[in-house]
Amino acid sequence: MKKLILFIILGITINATAQEANVEKSIFSAQTGFAGIWLNNELKLANSIALRSEIGIEHDFAVGDHYDEAGFILQPVITAEPKFYFNLKKRNARGKNISNNSGNYISLKTSYHPDWFVINLDDNITKNADLSITPTWGMKRAIGDHFTYEAGAGIGYRLVFIKANSNFGNAQSVDDFDYTKEQFLLYFHLRIGYTF
Repeated sequence: MKKLILFIILGITINATAQEANVEKSIFSAQTGFAGIWLNNELKLANSIALRSEIGIEHDFAVGDHYDEAGFILQPVITAEPKFYFNLKKRNARGKNISNNSGNYISLKTSYHPDWFVINLDDNITKNADLSITPTWGMKRAIGDHFTYEAGAGIGYRLVFIKANSNFGNAQSVDDFDYTKEQFLLYFHLRIGYTF
Protein backbone atom coordinates (compact mmCIF):
# COMPACT_ATOMS: atom_id res chain seq x y z
CA MET A 1 0.00 0.00 0.00
CA LYS A 2 2.86 2.38 0.81
CA LYS A 3 4.39 1.70 -2.61
CA LEU A 4 1.07 2.48 -4.28
CA ILE A 5 0.73 5.80 -2.42
CA LEU A 6 4.35 6.68 -3.21
CA PHE A 7 3.75 5.82 -6.90
CA ILE A 8 0.62 8.03 -7.03
CA ILE A 9 2.43 10.97 -5.39
CA LEU A 10 5.36 10.55 -7.77
CA GLY A 11 2.99 10.41 -10.76
CA ILE A 12 1.18 13.57 -9.66
CA THR A 13 4.50 15.38 -9.13
CA ILE A 14 5.82 14.41 -12.57
CA ASN A 15 2.52 15.41 -14.19
CA ALA A 16 2.48 18.77 -12.37
CA THR A 17 6.09 19.43 -13.43
CA ALA A 18 5.32 18.61 -17.06
CA GLN A 19 2.36 20.98 -17.09
CA GLU A 20 4.51 23.88 -15.86
CA ALA A 21 6.43 24.01 -19.15
CA ASN A 22 4.49 27.05 -20.40
CA VAL A 23 5.38 30.67 -21.08
CA GLU A 24 5.02 33.05 -18.14
CA LYS A 25 1.71 34.93 -17.77
CA SER A 26 3.31 38.38 -18.02
CA ILE A 27 6.93 39.52 -17.91
CA PHE A 28 8.06 43.16 -17.79
CA SER A 29 11.70 43.87 -18.60
CA ALA A 30 14.20 46.49 -19.70
CA GLN A 31 16.85 45.48 -22.23
CA THR A 32 19.93 47.04 -23.73
CA GLY A 33 22.32 46.02 -26.46
CA PHE A 34 24.89 47.48 -28.82
CA ALA A 35 22.03 49.04 -30.82
CA GLY A 36 19.65 50.64 -28.27
CA ILE A 37 17.53 50.41 -25.15
CA TRP A 38 14.00 48.96 -24.87
CA LEU A 39 11.14 48.43 -22.38
CA ASN A 40 8.94 45.43 -23.10
CA ASN A 41 6.25 43.08 -21.90
CA GLU A 42 5.70 39.46 -22.88
CA LEU A 43 2.08 38.44 -22.38
CA LYS A 44 0.99 34.79 -22.51
CA LEU A 45 -1.47 34.05 -25.32
CA ALA A 46 -1.23 30.23 -25.21
CA ASN A 47 0.99 27.61 -23.54
CA SER A 48 3.89 28.20 -25.95
CA ILE A 49 2.95 31.61 -27.43
CA ALA A 50 3.65 35.05 -25.98
CA LEU A 51 3.05 38.52 -27.43
CA ARG A 52 5.94 40.93 -26.89
CA SER A 53 5.00 44.60 -26.97
CA GLU A 54 7.93 46.98 -26.86
CA ILE A 55 8.97 50.63 -27.01
CA GLY A 56 12.52 51.86 -27.26
CA ILE A 57 15.20 53.87 -28.95
CA GLU A 58 17.42 52.00 -31.39
CA HIS A 59 19.97 52.32 -34.17
CA ASP A 60 18.87 51.58 -37.71
CA PHE A 61 21.59 49.57 -39.47
CA ALA A 62 20.17 50.40 -42.90
CA VAL A 63 20.49 54.11 -42.10
CA GLY A 64 22.55 54.75 -45.26
CA ASP A 65 19.46 54.00 -47.31
CA HIS A 66 17.53 56.69 -45.42
CA TYR A 67 20.03 59.47 -44.74
CA ASP A 68 23.34 59.97 -46.57
CA GLU A 69 26.38 60.25 -44.28
CA ALA A 70 24.28 60.52 -41.12
CA GLY A 71 26.57 58.28 -39.05
CA PHE A 72 25.29 56.58 -35.90
CA ILE A 73 21.70 57.67 -35.21
CA LEU A 74 19.06 56.58 -32.69
CA GLN A 75 15.33 56.71 -33.33
CA PRO A 76 12.17 55.65 -31.47
CA VAL A 77 10.62 52.26 -32.20
CA ILE A 78 7.31 50.57 -31.36
CA THR A 79 7.19 46.79 -31.77
CA ALA A 80 4.62 44.00 -31.58
CA GLU A 81 6.07 40.50 -31.82
CA PRO A 82 4.18 37.22 -31.39
CA LYS A 83 6.69 34.56 -30.25
CA PHE A 84 6.33 30.78 -30.43
CA TYR A 85 8.62 29.15 -27.85
CA PHE A 86 9.09 25.73 -29.43
CA ASN A 87 11.36 23.96 -26.93
CA LEU A 88 10.08 24.80 -23.42
CA LYS A 89 8.78 21.29 -22.72
CA LYS A 90 12.01 19.70 -23.93
CA ARG A 91 14.13 22.06 -21.78
CA ASN A 92 11.89 21.42 -18.78
CA ALA A 93 12.08 17.61 -19.26
CA ARG A 94 15.89 17.86 -19.28
CA GLY A 95 15.84 19.88 -16.06
CA LYS A 96 16.96 23.12 -17.74
CA ASN A 97 15.76 26.52 -16.57
CA ILE A 98 12.66 27.86 -18.37
CA SER A 99 11.98 30.82 -16.06
CA ASN A 100 11.41 34.21 -17.73
CA ASN A 101 10.59 32.31 -20.96
CA SER A 102 14.07 30.82 -21.30
CA GLY A 103 13.93 28.94 -24.57
CA ASN A 104 14.26 29.08 -28.33
CA TYR A 105 11.57 30.81 -30.37
CA ILE A 106 10.41 31.85 -33.79
CA SER A 107 8.56 35.14 -34.13
CA LEU A 108 7.11 37.68 -36.49
CA LYS A 109 8.69 40.97 -35.41
CA THR A 110 6.66 43.97 -36.59
CA SER A 111 8.35 47.32 -35.88
CA TYR A 112 7.35 50.91 -36.60
CA HIS A 113 9.85 53.78 -36.48
CA PRO A 114 7.73 56.96 -36.26
CA ASP A 115 9.01 60.23 -37.66
CA TRP A 116 8.90 62.01 -34.28
CA PHE A 117 12.65 62.58 -33.86
CA VAL A 118 16.04 61.07 -34.64
CA ILE A 119 18.98 61.56 -32.26
CA ASN A 120 22.24 62.68 -33.93
CA LEU A 121 20.60 63.80 -37.16
CA ASP A 122 20.83 67.38 -38.46
CA ASP A 123 17.65 69.42 -38.00
CA ASN A 124 17.37 70.18 -41.71
CA ILE A 125 17.25 66.45 -42.66
CA THR A 126 13.76 65.00 -43.12
CA LYS A 127 12.76 62.28 -40.68
CA ASN A 128 10.86 59.48 -42.44
CA ALA A 129 8.76 56.79 -40.78
CA ASP A 130 9.09 53.12 -41.66
CA LEU A 131 7.33 49.81 -40.97
CA SER A 132 9.13 46.46 -41.04
CA ILE A 133 8.00 42.83 -40.74
CA THR A 134 10.74 40.32 -39.96
CA PRO A 135 10.39 36.56 -39.41
CA THR A 136 12.96 35.87 -36.67
CA TRP A 137 14.62 32.89 -34.98
CA GLY A 138 15.89 33.62 -31.49
CA MET A 139 16.88 32.34 -28.09
CA LYS A 140 16.41 33.75 -24.61
CA ARG A 141 18.09 32.55 -21.41
CA ALA A 142 17.77 33.55 -17.77
CA ILE A 143 20.81 34.42 -15.67
CA GLY A 144 19.71 34.15 -12.04
CA ASP A 145 16.30 35.48 -11.01
CA HIS A 146 16.19 38.81 -12.83
CA PHE A 147 18.74 38.96 -15.66
CA THR A 148 18.36 37.55 -19.17
CA TYR A 149 20.26 37.55 -22.42
CA GLU A 150 18.70 37.22 -25.83
CA ALA A 151 19.90 36.81 -29.41
CA GLY A 152 17.98 36.65 -32.67
CA ALA A 153 18.32 36.92 -36.43
CA GLY A 154 16.05 37.18 -39.44
CA ILE A 155 15.42 38.54 -42.91
CA GLY A 156 12.62 41.07 -43.24
CA TYR A 157 10.75 43.48 -45.45
CA ARG A 158 10.43 47.22 -44.83
CA LEU A 159 8.32 50.06 -46.16
CA VAL A 160 9.84 53.54 -45.82
CA PHE A 161 7.29 56.35 -46.03
CA ILE A 162 9.13 59.12 -47.91
CA LYS A 163 7.73 62.62 -47.50
CA ALA A 164 7.42 65.05 -50.38
CA ASN A 165 10.52 67.26 -50.93
CA SER A 166 12.58 65.22 -48.43
CA ASN A 167 16.15 66.19 -47.60
CA PHE A 168 18.41 63.15 -47.04
CA GLY A 169 21.62 65.04 -46.30
CA ASN A 170 23.49 64.91 -49.61
CA ALA A 171 20.36 64.16 -51.63
CA GLN A 172 17.11 66.06 -52.07
CA SER A 173 13.84 64.49 -53.20
CA VAL A 174 12.13 66.92 -55.56
CA ASP A 175 8.92 64.89 -55.74
CA ASP A 176 5.87 66.93 -54.75
CA PHE A 177 4.12 63.83 -53.44
CA ASP A 178 4.66 61.28 -50.71
CA TYR A 179 5.72 57.79 -51.79
CA THR A 180 6.77 54.48 -50.30
CA LYS A 181 10.18 52.86 -50.76
CA GLU A 182 10.45 49.07 -50.33
CA GLN A 183 13.53 47.38 -48.86
CA PHE A 184 14.69 43.97 -47.71
CA LEU A 185 16.68 43.96 -44.51
CA LEU A 186 18.89 41.68 -42.46
CA TYR A 187 18.05 41.72 -38.77
CA PHE A 188 20.28 40.71 -35.85
CA HIS A 189 20.03 41.49 -32.15
CA LEU A 190 22.02 40.69 -29.03
CA ARG A 191 20.59 42.04 -25.77
CA ILE A 192 20.94 41.74 -22.04
CA GLY A 193 17.96 42.56 -19.83
CA TYR A 194 16.57 42.95 -16.35
CA THR A 195 13.17 41.41 -15.55
CA PHE A 196 11.05 43.21 -12.95
